[in-house]
Amino acid sequence: MGHGGNVINELVTDHREVEELFGRIEALPSGDKDRKLYADQATIELVRHSVAEEIHLYPAVRKYLPEGDALADREIDDHSRAERLMKDLESLEAGDTDFDRLIGLLMSEIRSHLADEEENLFPRLEAVAPAEALDELGDKIRRAKKTAPTRPHPSAPDRPPANKLLAPGAGLVDRLRDALTGRGKKD
Repeated sequence: MGHGGNVINELVTDHREVEELFGRIEALPSGDKDRKLYADQATIELVRHSVAEEIHLYPAVRKYLPEGDALADREIDDHSRAERLMKDLESLEAGDTDFDRLIGLLMSEIRSHLADEEENLFPRLEAVAPAEALDELGDKIRRAKKTAPTRPHPSAPDRPPANKLLAPGAGLVDRLRDALTGRGKKD
């Protein structure tokens, strides 16, 4: 899918890409090795997306929405739960006994989070934030995803300024590890 536009268009495009990967996982039989490949690809996209949201979107939510602090905190808590699930999945293969259970939990958690963002958070933000600010946030999100980590780091800071400082370094290490291991790539 093409990326671009304001922050909401950018993030919704990410949501559709993750949902497509989830559909590929669900279409395969239990134990199929490609389920792990698609789970890794989904994790890569979800981690990059989450880090970019934590660095740029949630500070904007805090700024523009009257109950922004509570909303942003809830979204970050959702990310933390999903990140722990992704961390648990990281060491499993598709044939491991816990893989199907954990990937099912992750997909359920993420689908609920995405629906909440698209039905509640995004429309509220779009109603009050200036169009120029939403466009600028879209650019910032795209840039952040280029350097963001690709692996879950549940103990890493999830609020600025610490996450802004540490994410690019963790991202570089993750991308190097991915390149060396072939993670997220078909054989």
